[in-house]
Amino acid sequence: MEVLVPIFIVLFIGLAVFGLVQAAKRRKALAAWAAGRGLYYQHGKDRTFGATFPGFKKLNQGHSRYAHNIMTGKWYGMDMVAFDYHYKTGSGKNESTHTFSAVIVESPIVLKPLYIRRESFFDKIAEFVGLDDIDFESAEFSRKFYVKASDRKFAYDVIHQRMIEYLLTAPSMNVQFDLMHVMASRGRRFGPAEFEAAAEHIHAIMDLLPDYLVRQQRELSGRTR
Repeated sequence: MEVLVPIFIVLFIGLAVFGLVQAAKRRKALAAWAAGRGLYYQHGKDRTFGATFPGFKKLNQGHSRYAHNIMTGKWYGMDMVAFDYHYKTGSGKNESTHTFSAVIVESPIVLKPLYIRRESFFDKIAEFVGLDDIDFESAEFSRKFYVKASDRKFAYDVIHQRMIEYLLTAPSMNVQFDLMHVMASRGRRFGPAEFEAAAEHIHAIMDLLPDYLVRQQRELSGRTR
């Protein structure tokens, strides 16, 4: 037993050092990606980041919240921020740490709250007990995607046939609209290629918004300024 204790200490230190080395490599890769896309990279923690986006519940839950590895700039002419996020839930022995990455792009028009993601096993249970999401004419899309919106008509306007065809073949991302932003994330951290994919995914969605909806929301944007 006395021999095992030093071995565990060495293993613990080795894993800690390995984690630090990998984190440093990832920071270097993200900084290089940001520089290549004309984005400003900031490694430090921003503990007030979530308050900037009150419409995104995912950024304002739990405690000990902060964003880091923050990359800001323009994406197809729209303001964008890409980042890692950290928060904790519970306390003491029941405390859990959660980390994920996301990209947020500012919309040139007023939007409405909308949430689109791949359907999970728990969604199917919720549907069974009557907590249903929004269904669409495409049975395949309705089976594979979970959609929630404060305004069902807005959801149907956004998720038209061409959008459905795109989403069925696009990278699996959780997409959320607040009133002026679109966020794409997964339940884990991104590498540079995934940050790129998330930003491109948002751009594709914005590009597929129907012209009549863009005109309608642009008029609303003008009235709310």
